[in-house]
Amino acid sequence: MSKNKKVVILGGGPNRIGQGIEFDYCCCHAAYALKEEGIDSIMVNCNPETVSTDYDTSDRLYFEPLTFEDIMHIIELEKPLGVIVQFGGQTPLNLAVPLRRAGVRLLGTSADSIDIAEDRKRFKEMLHKLGLLQPENGTAFTFAEAKAAARGIGYPVLVRPSYVLGGRAMEIVYDESTLEKFIAEAASVSGEHPVLIDKFLEDAIEVDVDLIGDGKAFCIGGIMEHIEEAGIHSGDSAMSLPAYTLSPGTLSKIRQATYKMARELNVTGLMNVQYAVKGAKVFVLEVNPRASRTVPFVSKAIGVPLAKLATKVMLGKRLKDLGFTQEIIPQHFSVKESVFPFNRFPGVDVILGPEMKSTGEVMGIDSDFCRAYIKSQIAAGQKLPKKGNVFISVRDGDKKAVVFVAKKLRDLGFCLYATAGTAEALGKNNIKVKVLPKIAEGRPNVLDLMKDGKIQMVINTPSGRIPRQDEISIRSQVILYNIPYTTTISGAQATVNGIEAMLKKDLGVKSLQEYHARTARS
Repeated sequence: MSKNKKVVILGGGPNRIGQGIEFDYCCCHAAYALKEEGIDSIMVNCNPETVSTDYDTSDRLYFEPLTFEDIMHIIELEKPLGVIVQFGGQTPLNLAVPLRRAGVRLLGTSADSIDIAEDRKRFKEMLHKLGLLQPENGTAFTFAEAKAAARGIGYPVLVRPSYVLGGRAMEIVYDESTLEKFIAEAASVSGEHPVLIDKFLEDAIEVDVDLIGDGKAFCIGGIMEHIEEAGIHSGDSAMSLPAYTLSPGTLSKIRQATYKMARELNVTGLMNVQYAVKGAKVFVLEVNPRASRTVPFVSKAIGVPLAKLATKVMLGKRLKDLGFTQEIIPQHFSVKESVFPFNRFPGVDVILGPEMKSTGEVMGIDSDFCRAYIKSQIAAGQKLPKKGNVFISVRDGDKKAVVFVAKKLRDLGFCLYATAGTAEALGKNNIKVKVLPKIAEGRPNVLDLMKDGKIQMVINTPSGRIPRQDEISIRSQVILYNIPYTTTISGAQATVNGIEAMLKKDLGVKSLQEYHARTARS
Protein backbone atom coordinates (compact mmCIF):
# COMPACT_ATOMS: atom_id res chain seq x y z
CA MET A 1 0.00 0.00 0.00
CA SER A 2 1.40 3.43 -1.01
CA LYS A 3 2.46 5.87 1.72
CA ASN A 4 1.73 8.87 -0.54
CA LYS A 5 -1.25 11.13 0.02
CA LYS A 6 -4.27 9.81 -1.89
CA VAL A 7 -7.41 11.28 -3.46
CA VAL A 8 -10.43 9.28 -4.66
CA ILE A 9 -12.02 10.36 -7.97
CA LEU A 10 -15.58 9.17 -8.57
CA GLY A 11 -16.23 8.44 -12.27
CA GLY A 12 -19.48 8.58 -14.18
CA GLY A 13 -20.34 4.88 -14.20
CA PRO A 14 -21.80 3.22 -17.31
CA ASN A 15 -21.91 5.41 -20.42
CA ARG A 16 -25.47 6.18 -21.40
CA ILE A 17 -27.19 9.05 -23.13
CA GLY A 18 -26.78 12.08 -20.86
CA GLN A 19 -23.76 10.72 -18.96
CA GLY A 20 -21.14 10.64 -21.68
CA ILE A 21 -17.44 10.53 -22.30
CA GLU A 22 -17.02 14.27 -21.62
CA PHE A 23 -17.11 13.47 -17.88
CA ASP A 24 -14.48 10.79 -18.37
CA TYR A 25 -12.22 13.43 -19.95
CA CYS A 26 -12.52 15.43 -16.70
CA CYS A 27 -11.79 12.37 -14.52
CA CYS A 28 -8.64 11.62 -16.55
CA HIS A 29 -7.42 15.22 -16.29
CA ALA A 30 -8.00 15.06 -12.54
CA ALA A 31 -5.76 11.98 -12.34
CA TYR A 32 -3.07 13.72 -14.42
CA ALA A 33 -3.24 16.82 -12.18
CA LEU A 34 -2.90 14.73 -9.01
CA LYS A 35 0.19 13.04 -10.49
CA GLU A 36 1.72 16.49 -11.17
CA GLU A 37 1.11 17.37 -7.50
CA GLY A 38 2.69 14.12 -6.23
CA ILE A 39 -0.60 12.68 -4.96
CA ASP A 40 -1.84 9.15 -5.74
CA SER A 41 -5.10 9.07 -7.71
CA ILE A 42 -7.65 6.36 -6.88
CA MET A 43 -10.24 6.02 -9.65
CA VAL A 44 -13.63 4.45 -8.92
CA ASN A 45 -15.51 3.63 -12.10
CA CYS A 46 -17.23 0.64 -13.67
CA ASN A 47 -17.09 1.17 -17.42
CA PRO A 48 -14.50 -0.81 -19.41
CA GLU A 49 -14.86 1.51 -22.44
CA THR A 50 -13.49 4.61 -20.69
CA VAL A 51 -9.95 6.00 -20.62
CA SER A 52 -10.28 6.52 -16.84
CA THR A 53 -10.34 2.74 -16.38
CA ASP A 54 -7.17 2.19 -18.48
CA TYR A 55 -4.38 0.54 -16.49
CA ASP A 56 -2.05 3.55 -16.73
CA THR A 57 -4.45 6.48 -16.12
CA SER A 58 -4.60 6.37 -12.31
CA ASP A 59 -2.40 4.93 -9.57
CA ARG A 60 -5.16 2.61 -8.35
CA LEU A 61 -8.40 1.58 -10.03
CA TYR A 62 -11.47 0.15 -8.34
CA PHE A 63 -13.76 -1.28 -10.97
CA GLU A 64 -16.86 -0.97 -8.78
CA PRO A 65 -20.39 0.40 -9.11
CA LEU A 66 -20.94 4.01 -8.02
CA THR A 67 -23.01 3.23 -4.92
CA PHE A 68 -22.66 4.66 -1.42
CA GLU A 69 -21.82 1.26 0.12
CA ASP A 70 -19.10 0.37 -2.40
CA ILE A 71 -17.49 3.80 -2.18
CA MET A 72 -17.47 3.70 1.65
CA HIS A 73 -15.69 0.31 1.59
CA ILE A 74 -12.97 1.79 -0.65
CA ILE A 75 -12.61 4.91 1.54
CA GLU A 76 -12.31 2.79 4.71
CA LEU A 77 -9.56 0.72 3.07
CA GLU A 78 -7.60 3.52 1.34
CA LYS A 79 -8.09 6.34 3.89
CA PRO A 80 -7.70 9.15 1.29
CA LEU A 81 -7.30 12.81 2.20
CA GLY A 82 -10.51 13.49 0.25
CA VAL A 83 -12.95 12.55 -2.50
CA ILE A 84 -13.69 14.42 -5.77
CA VAL A 85 -17.36 14.20 -6.82
CA GLN A 86 -17.36 17.06 -9.40
CA PHE A 87 -16.08 15.22 -12.47
CA GLY A 88 -18.39 12.24 -12.99
CA GLY A 89 -21.62 14.04 -13.86
CA GLN A 90 -24.83 13.66 -11.87
CA THR A 91 -24.17 10.15 -10.48
CA PRO A 92 -21.39 11.06 -8.01
CA LEU A 93 -22.98 14.48 -7.32
CA ASN A 94 -26.08 12.71 -5.98
CA LEU A 95 -23.79 10.94 -3.47
CA ALA A 96 -22.32 14.19 -2.10
CA VAL A 97 -24.75 14.65 0.80
CA PRO A 98 -24.74 10.96 1.95
CA LEU A 99 -20.92 10.91 1.83
CA ARG A 100 -20.67 14.14 3.83
CA ARG A 101 -23.08 12.74 6.45
CA ALA A 102 -20.81 9.69 6.72
CA GLY A 103 -17.90 11.98 7.59
CA VAL A 104 -16.14 11.83 4.22
CA ARG A 105 -14.16 14.92 3.23
CA LEU A 106 -15.35 16.20 -0.13
CA LEU A 107 -12.75 18.20 -2.04
CA GLY A 108 -14.04 21.32 -3.75
CA THR A 109 -17.47 22.93 -3.43
CA SER A 110 -19.20 21.92 -0.20
CA ALA A 111 -22.04 19.39 -0.08
CA ASP A 112 -24.28 22.14 1.34
CA SER A 113 -23.64 24.39 -1.68
CA ILE A 114 -24.32 21.44 -3.97
CA ASP A 115 -27.62 20.90 -2.16
CA ILE A 116 -28.57 24.60 -2.57
CA ALA A 117 -28.12 24.27 -6.34
CA GLU A 118 -30.02 20.94 -6.49
CA ASP A 119 -32.86 21.70 -4.03
CA ARG A 120 -35.60 23.73 -5.76
CA LYS A 121 -36.73 25.66 -2.65
CA ARG A 122 -33.20 26.61 -1.50
CA PHE A 123 -32.18 27.50 -5.08
CA LYS A 124 -35.18 29.82 -5.47
CA GLU A 125 -34.33 31.52 -2.15
CA MET A 126 -30.74 32.06 -3.31
CA LEU A 127 -31.81 33.66 -6.62
CA HIS A 128 -34.30 35.91 -4.78
CA LYS A 129 -31.56 37.01 -2.36
CA LEU A 130 -29.21 37.82 -5.29
CA GLY A 131 -31.92 39.64 -7.26
CA LEU A 132 -31.71 37.24 -10.23
CA LEU A 133 -34.59 36.26 -12.51
CA GLN A 134 -35.90 32.70 -12.83
CA PRO A 135 -38.79 31.39 -14.98
CA GLU A 136 -41.94 30.98 -12.87
CA ASN A 137 -41.95 27.50 -11.39
CA GLY A 138 -43.51 25.06 -8.97
CA THR A 139 -43.22 21.50 -7.72
CA ALA A 140 -45.67 18.59 -7.57
CA PHE A 141 -45.95 15.02 -6.34
CA THR A 142 -49.39 14.32 -7.88
CA PHE A 143 -51.31 15.21 -11.04
CA ALA A 144 -53.68 17.44 -9.01
CA GLU A 145 -50.74 19.43 -7.63
CA ALA A 146 -49.18 19.62 -11.11
CA LYS A 147 -52.44 20.82 -12.64
CA ALA A 148 -52.74 23.60 -10.05
CA ALA A 149 -49.08 24.60 -10.52
CA ALA A 150 -49.35 24.65 -14.34
CA ARG A 151 -52.53 26.75 -14.23
CA GLY A 152 -50.82 29.25 -11.94
CA ILE A 153 -47.69 29.43 -14.10
CA GLY A 154 -49.46 29.37 -17.48
CA TYR A 155 -48.82 27.02 -20.41
CA PRO A 156 -46.49 25.99 -22.00
CA VAL A 157 -44.63 24.43 -19.07
CA LEU A 158 -41.51 22.30 -18.83
CA VAL A 159 -42.10 19.15 -16.75
CA ARG A 160 -39.02 17.35 -15.40
CA PRO A 161 -37.93 15.01 -12.59
CA SER A 162 -35.50 16.13 -9.86
CA TYR A 163 -31.86 15.03 -9.77
CA VAL A 164 -31.52 13.56 -13.28
CA LEU A 165 -29.05 14.06 -16.11
CA GLY A 166 -29.67 14.17 -19.84
CA GLY A 167 -33.19 15.59 -19.54
CA ARG A 168 -34.57 12.14 -18.82
CA ALA A 169 -38.41 12.12 -18.82
CA MET A 170 -38.41 15.88 -19.47
CA GLU A 171 -41.19 17.31 -21.65
CA ILE A 172 -42.62 20.61 -22.86
CA VAL A 173 -46.38 20.46 -22.19
CA TYR A 174 -48.82 22.80 -23.93
CA ASP A 175 -52.14 21.75 -22.38
CA GLU A 176 -53.75 19.92 -19.47
CA SER A 177 -54.74 16.86 -21.49
CA THR A 178 -51.09 15.92 -22.13
CA LEU A 179 -49.90 16.98 -18.65
CA GLU A 180 -51.23 13.88 -16.86
CA LYS A 181 -49.24 11.41 -18.99
CA PHE A 182 -45.96 13.26 -18.56
CA ILE A 183 -46.46 13.84 -14.83
CA ALA A 184 -46.83 10.07 -14.33
CA GLU A 185 -43.65 9.42 -16.33
CA ALA A 186 -41.62 12.12 -14.56
CA ALA A 187 -42.87 11.01 -11.11
CA SER A 188 -41.72 7.43 -11.75
CA VAL A 189 -38.21 8.72 -12.57
CA SER A 190 -38.13 11.33 -9.78
CA GLY A 191 -38.91 8.79 -7.04
CA GLU A 192 -39.14 10.41 -3.60
CA HIS A 193 -38.26 13.86 -4.99
CA PRO A 194 -40.88 16.24 -6.43
CA VAL A 195 -41.50 16.76 -10.14
CA LEU A 196 -40.38 20.24 -11.25
CA ILE A 197 -42.70 22.43 -13.32
CA ASP A 198 -41.22 25.54 -15.00
CA LYS A 199 -42.63 28.18 -17.30
CA PHE A 200 -41.26 27.40 -20.78
CA LEU A 201 -39.84 30.49 -22.44
CA GLU A 202 -40.66 30.15 -26.14
CA ASP A 203 -38.26 31.63 -28.72
CA ALA A 204 -35.61 32.33 -26.07
CA ILE A 205 -31.87 31.99 -26.69
CA GLU A 206 -30.20 29.50 -24.37
CA VAL A 207 -26.70 30.15 -23.00
CA ASP A 208 -24.24 27.89 -21.15
CA VAL A 209 -21.48 29.28 -18.91
CA ASP A 210 -18.58 27.33 -17.41
CA LEU A 211 -16.72 28.90 -14.48
CA ILE A 212 -13.82 27.94 -12.23
CA GLY A 213 -13.39 29.22 -8.68
CA ASP A 214 -11.00 28.77 -5.77
CA GLY A 215 -13.51 29.84 -3.10
CA LYS A 216 -12.31 33.45 -3.14
CA ALA A 217 -11.48 34.28 -6.78
CA PHE A 218 -13.61 33.23 -9.76
CA CYS A 219 -13.02 33.21 -13.51
CA ILE A 220 -15.38 32.40 -16.40
CA GLY A 221 -13.98 29.72 -18.69
CA GLY A 222 -16.42 30.33 -21.53
CA ILE A 223 -19.86 31.71 -22.47
CA MET A 224 -21.56 29.56 -25.11
CA GLU A 225 -24.57 30.66 -27.15
CA HIS A 226 -26.84 27.84 -28.30
CA ILE A 227 -27.70 27.85 -32.00
CA GLU A 228 -31.02 26.02 -31.47
CA GLU A 229 -33.62 27.94 -29.47
CA ALA A 230 -34.47 27.08 -25.85
CA GLY A 231 -36.36 23.81 -25.39
CA ILE A 232 -33.69 21.56 -26.89
CA HIS A 233 -31.44 19.83 -24.36
CA SER A 234 -28.06 21.53 -23.99
CA GLY A 235 -26.34 18.20 -24.72
CA ASP A 236 -28.09 18.09 -28.13
CA SER A 237 -27.67 21.76 -29.08
CA ALA A 238 -25.02 23.18 -31.34
CA MET A 239 -23.30 26.07 -29.55
CA SER A 240 -20.79 28.78 -30.31
CA LEU A 241 -17.92 30.16 -28.21
CA PRO A 242 -17.74 33.15 -28.15
CA ALA A 243 -21.44 34.10 -28.48
CA TYR A 244 -22.32 35.18 -32.02
CA THR A 245 -25.54 37.25 -31.67
CA LEU A 246 -25.78 38.35 -28.01
CA SER A 247 -25.28 42.06 -27.28
CA PRO A 248 -22.48 43.34 -24.98
CA GLY A 249 -25.21 44.41 -22.50
CA THR A 250 -26.69 40.90 -22.32
CA LEU A 251 -23.25 39.32 -21.96
CA SER A 252 -22.49 41.73 -19.12
CA LYS A 253 -25.70 40.67 -17.29
CA ILE A 254 -24.72 37.00 -17.75
CA ARG A 255 -21.23 37.61 -16.35
CA GLN A 256 -22.53 39.55 -13.33
CA ALA A 257 -25.13 36.87 -12.50
CA THR A 258 -22.55 34.06 -12.86
CA TYR A 259 -20.05 35.72 -10.51
CA LYS A 260 -22.80 36.53 -7.96
CA MET A 261 -23.88 32.86 -7.79
CA ALA A 262 -20.28 31.57 -7.69
CA ARG A 263 -19.53 33.81 -4.70
CA GLU A 264 -22.76 32.84 -2.94
CA LEU A 265 -22.09 29.11 -3.42
CA ASN A 266 -18.40 29.58 -2.56
CA VAL A 267 -17.49 27.53 -5.64
CA THR A 268 -14.22 25.63 -5.35
CA GLY A 269 -13.62 23.88 -8.65
CA LEU A 270 -16.02 24.00 -11.60
CA MET A 271 -19.55 25.34 -12.01
CA ASN A 272 -21.94 25.35 -14.99
CA VAL A 273 -24.89 27.73 -15.37
CA GLN A 274 -27.65 27.61 -17.99
CA TYR A 275 -29.52 30.80 -18.90
CA ALA A 276 -32.41 31.71 -21.18
CA VAL A 277 -32.28 35.15 -22.82
CA LYS A 278 -35.63 36.60 -23.87
CA GLY A 279 -35.52 40.17 -25.11
CA ALA A 280 -33.49 42.21 -22.63
CA LYS A 281 -34.13 39.77 -19.74
CA VAL A 282 -31.72 37.04 -18.60
CA PHE A 283 -33.32 34.11 -16.73
CA VAL A 284 -31.36 31.55 -14.69
CA LEU A 285 -32.50 28.03 -15.67
CA GLU A 286 -30.19 25.91 -13.54
CA VAL A 287 -26.82 25.80 -11.81
CA ASN A 288 -24.63 22.71 -11.63
CA PRO A 289 -21.76 22.99 -9.11
CA ARG A 290 -19.72 20.43 -11.04
CA ALA A 291 -17.97 19.85 -14.34
CA SER A 292 -20.41 19.99 -17.23
CA ARG A 293 -20.29 18.13 -20.53
CA THR A 294 -19.01 21.34 -22.17
CA VAL A 295 -15.73 21.44 -20.18
CA PRO A 296 -13.66 19.54 -22.82
CA PHE A 297 -15.07 21.80 -25.57
CA VAL A 298 -14.36 25.02 -23.65
CA SER A 299 -10.87 23.82 -22.68
CA LYS A 300 -9.97 23.19 -26.33
CA ALA A 301 -11.61 26.44 -27.50
CA ILE A 302 -9.68 28.67 -25.06
CA GLY A 303 -6.51 26.57 -24.71
CA VAL A 304 -6.78 26.11 -20.91
CA PRO A 305 -7.20 22.64 -19.27
CA LEU A 306 -10.04 23.61 -16.92
CA ALA A 307 -10.47 20.18 -15.29
CA LYS A 308 -6.74 20.05 -14.43
CA LEU A 309 -6.83 23.54 -12.92
CA ALA A 310 -10.02 22.70 -10.99
CA THR A 311 -8.32 19.65 -9.44
CA LYS A 312 -5.36 21.76 -8.28
CA VAL A 313 -7.76 24.37 -6.88
CA MET A 314 -9.49 21.63 -4.85
CA LEU A 315 -6.11 20.76 -3.36
CA GLY A 316 -5.75 24.33 -2.09
CA LYS A 317 -4.05 26.23 -4.92
CA ARG A 318 -5.26 29.69 -5.94
CA LEU A 319 -6.25 30.72 -9.47
CA LYS A 320 -3.63 33.48 -9.19
CA ASP A 321 -0.91 30.84 -8.61
CA LEU A 322 -2.17 28.87 -11.62
CA GLY A 323 -2.14 31.95 -13.89
CA PHE A 324 -5.84 31.89 -14.76
CA THR A 325 -7.56 35.04 -13.47
CA GLN A 326 -9.19 36.56 -16.56
CA GLU A 327 -11.81 35.25 -18.99
CA ILE A 328 -10.22 34.41 -22.35
CA ILE A 329 -12.30 35.59 -25.31
CA PRO A 330 -10.81 33.83 -28.36
CA GLN A 331 -10.15 35.61 -31.66
CA HIS A 332 -11.74 32.62 -33.42
CA PHE A 333 -15.14 30.90 -33.26
CA SER A 334 -15.50 27.34 -31.97
CA VAL A 335 -18.78 25.54 -32.70
CA LYS A 336 -19.75 22.39 -30.83
CA GLU A 337 -22.16 20.11 -32.70
CA SER A 338 -23.82 16.96 -31.39
CA VAL A 339 -23.67 13.56 -33.09
CA PHE A 340 -26.77 11.38 -33.08
CA PRO A 341 -27.22 7.60 -33.45
CA PHE A 342 -30.34 7.86 -35.66
CA ASN A 343 -28.83 5.80 -38.52
CA ARG A 344 -28.65 2.84 -36.09
CA PHE A 345 -32.36 3.08 -35.28
CA PRO A 346 -34.45 3.10 -38.47
CA GLY A 347 -37.86 4.71 -38.03
CA VAL A 348 -36.91 6.79 -34.98
CA ASP A 349 -37.99 10.43 -35.31
CA VAL A 350 -35.02 12.80 -35.44
CA ILE A 351 -36.82 15.73 -33.78
CA LEU A 352 -34.91 17.17 -30.83
CA GLY A 353 -36.47 18.21 -27.52
CA PRO A 354 -35.69 18.54 -23.82
CA GLU A 355 -34.76 14.86 -23.45
CA MET A 356 -31.20 14.24 -24.65
CA LYS A 357 -30.61 11.96 -27.67
CA SER A 358 -27.02 12.60 -28.76
CA THR A 359 -24.18 10.11 -28.22
CA GLY A 360 -21.17 12.31 -28.94
CA GLU A 361 -19.98 15.66 -30.17
CA VAL A 362 -17.59 17.30 -32.62
CA MET A 363 -16.05 20.74 -32.99
CA GLY A 364 -15.46 23.17 -35.85
CA ILE A 365 -13.05 26.13 -35.57
CA ASP A 366 -12.55 29.13 -37.84
CA SER A 367 -12.03 32.88 -37.63
CA ASP A 368 -15.53 33.22 -39.16
CA PHE A 369 -18.65 31.87 -37.35
CA CYS A 370 -20.38 30.60 -40.51
CA ARG A 371 -17.34 28.62 -41.61
CA ALA A 372 -16.79 27.22 -38.10
CA TYR A 373 -20.44 26.07 -38.15
CA ILE A 374 -20.02 24.37 -41.53
CA LYS A 375 -16.88 22.56 -40.31
CA SER A 376 -18.86 21.27 -37.31
CA GLN A 377 -21.61 19.98 -39.62
CA ILE A 378 -19.12 18.18 -41.86
CA ALA A 379 -17.46 16.62 -38.78
CA ALA A 380 -20.89 15.45 -37.55
CA GLY A 381 -21.52 13.67 -40.88
CA GLN A 382 -23.74 16.29 -42.54
CA LYS A 383 -22.30 16.70 -46.04
CA LEU A 384 -23.93 19.99 -46.94
CA PRO A 385 -24.55 20.64 -50.66
CA LYS A 386 -23.18 23.50 -52.76
CA LYS A 387 -25.96 23.10 -55.35
CA GLY A 388 -29.10 21.07 -56.09
CA ASN A 389 -32.63 20.84 -54.68
CA VAL A 390 -33.85 21.70 -51.17
CA PHE A 391 -37.18 20.52 -49.74
CA ILE A 392 -38.83 22.91 -47.23
CA SER A 393 -41.82 22.10 -45.02
CA VAL A 394 -42.30 24.11 -41.82
CA ARG A 395 -45.02 24.63 -39.23
CA ASP A 396 -47.23 27.73 -39.41
CA GLY A 397 -45.27 29.55 -36.70
CA ASP A 398 -42.03 29.25 -38.72
CA LYS A 399 -43.38 30.31 -42.14
CA LYS A 400 -42.44 33.97 -41.71
CA ALA A 401 -38.92 33.15 -40.50
CA VAL A 402 -38.23 30.60 -43.25
CA VAL A 403 -38.68 33.26 -45.97
CA PHE A 404 -35.17 34.64 -45.31
CA VAL A 405 -33.70 31.12 -45.51
CA ALA A 406 -35.54 30.27 -48.74
CA LYS A 407 -34.63 33.57 -50.41
CA LYS A 408 -30.95 33.06 -49.67
CA LEU A 409 -31.08 29.48 -51.00
CA ARG A 410 -32.65 30.76 -54.25
CA ASP A 411 -29.99 33.48 -54.50
CA LEU A 412 -27.31 30.81 -54.09
CA GLY A 413 -28.76 28.89 -57.06
CA PHE A 414 -30.70 26.13 -55.29
CA CYS A 415 -34.04 24.89 -56.62
CA LEU A 416 -36.77 24.80 -53.94
CA TYR A 417 -39.50 22.23 -53.37
CA ALA A 418 -42.20 22.63 -50.71
CA THR A 419 -45.54 21.37 -49.46
CA ALA A 420 -48.61 23.48 -50.35
CA GLY A 421 -48.78 25.54 -47.12
CA THR A 422 -45.08 26.45 -47.09
CA ALA A 423 -45.09 27.05 -50.86
CA GLU A 424 -47.97 29.51 -50.49
CA ALA A 425 -46.08 31.50 -47.82
CA LEU A 426 -42.95 31.59 -50.00
CA GLY A 427 -44.94 32.50 -53.12
CA LYS A 428 -46.42 35.54 -51.35
CA ASN A 429 -42.83 36.75 -50.93
CA ASN A 430 -42.03 36.25 -54.63
CA ILE A 431 -39.87 33.16 -54.04
CA LYS A 432 -40.14 30.62 -56.84
CA VAL A 433 -40.87 27.13 -55.51
CA LYS A 434 -42.16 23.81 -56.90
CA VAL A 435 -45.17 22.40 -55.01
CA LEU A 436 -45.14 18.71 -54.09
CA PRO A 437 -48.27 16.73 -53.19
CA LYS A 438 -48.68 15.29 -49.71
CA ILE A 439 -47.44 11.71 -49.42
CA ALA A 440 -50.96 10.21 -49.46
CA GLU A 441 -52.24 12.52 -52.23
CA GLY A 442 -50.12 11.76 -55.26
CA ARG A 443 -46.76 11.06 -56.87
CA PRO A 444 -44.02 11.96 -57.33
CA ASN A 445 -43.90 13.19 -53.73
CA VAL A 446 -40.90 14.12 -51.59
CA LEU A 447 -40.22 10.48 -50.63
CA ASP A 448 -39.94 9.55 -54.33
CA LEU A 449 -37.55 12.45 -55.00
CA MET A 450 -35.37 11.52 -52.02
CA LYS A 451 -35.24 7.91 -53.16
CA ASP A 452 -34.19 9.03 -56.65
CA GLY A 453 -31.37 11.24 -55.26
CA LYS A 454 -33.10 14.45 -56.34
CA ILE A 455 -33.21 16.15 -52.91
CA GLN A 456 -29.89 17.40 -51.54
CA MET A 457 -31.13 18.95 -48.27
CA VAL A 458 -34.31 19.00 -46.13
CA ILE A 459 -35.62 21.76 -43.84
CA ASN A 460 -38.54 20.40 -41.79
CA THR A 461 -39.77 21.81 -38.46
CA PRO A 462 -42.29 19.79 -36.43
CA SER A 463 -45.97 20.80 -36.50
CA GLY A 464 -46.53 19.97 -32.84
CA ARG A 465 -45.84 17.67 -29.90
CA ILE A 466 -47.45 14.75 -31.73
CA PRO A 467 -46.04 14.98 -35.28
CA ARG A 468 -48.04 14.09 -38.36
CA GLN A 469 -47.24 10.76 -40.03
CA ASP A 470 -45.98 12.54 -43.18
CA GLU A 471 -43.36 14.38 -41.14
CA ILE A 472 -42.12 11.18 -39.48
CA SER A 473 -41.87 9.46 -42.89
CA ILE A 474 -39.87 12.37 -44.34
CA ARG A 475 -37.47 12.57 -41.39
CA SER A 476 -36.97 8.78 -41.32
CA GLN A 477 -36.13 8.75 -45.05
CA VAL A 478 -33.64 11.59 -44.56
CA ILE A 479 -31.61 9.26 -42.31
CA LEU A 480 -32.05 6.27 -44.65
CA TYR A 481 -30.56 8.16 -47.63
CA ASN A 482 -28.05 10.21 -45.59
CA ILE A 483 -29.52 13.56 -46.69
CA PRO A 484 -28.44 16.65 -44.70
CA TYR A 485 -31.36 18.05 -42.70
CA THR A 486 -32.31 20.61 -40.08
CA THR A 487 -35.41 20.64 -37.86
CA THR A 488 -35.13 24.18 -36.44
CA ILE A 489 -35.27 27.59 -38.10
CA SER A 490 -32.17 28.81 -36.22
CA GLY A 491 -30.30 25.72 -37.44
CA ALA A 492 -31.52 26.37 -41.02
CA GLN A 493 -30.31 29.99 -40.87
CA ALA A 494 -26.85 28.95 -39.64
CA THR A 495 -26.69 26.20 -42.29
CA VAL A 496 -27.60 28.49 -45.19
CA ASN A 497 -25.18 31.20 -44.04
CA GLY A 498 -22.51 28.50 -43.78
CA ILE A 499 -23.19 27.23 -47.31
CA GLU A 500 -22.88 30.82 -48.57
CA ALA A 501 -19.51 31.22 -46.80
CA MET A 502 -18.34 27.86 -48.20
CA LEU A 503 -19.28 28.91 -51.76
CA LYS A 504 -17.28 32.13 -51.44
CA LYS A 505 -14.09 30.49 -50.20
CA ASP A 506 -12.85 26.93 -49.64
CA LEU A 507 -12.53 25.78 -46.04
CA GLY A 508 -9.03 25.88 -44.58
CA VAL A 509 -7.46 23.94 -41.73
CA LYS A 510 -5.23 25.14 -38.88
CA SER A 511 -4.02 23.43 -35.72
CA LEU A 512 -5.46 24.33 -32.30
CA GLN A 513 -2.02 25.70 -31.39
CA GLU A 514 -2.12 28.21 -34.26
CA TYR A 515 -5.53 29.51 -33.15
CA HIS A 516 -4.41 29.82 -29.51
CA ALA A 517 -1.16 31.58 -30.50
CA ARG A 518 -3.23 34.23 -32.30
CA THR A 519 -5.47 34.74 -29.22
CA ALA A 520 -2.40 35.01 -26.95
CA ARG A 521 -0.87 37.72 -29.18
CA SER A 522 -4.00 39.88 -29.28
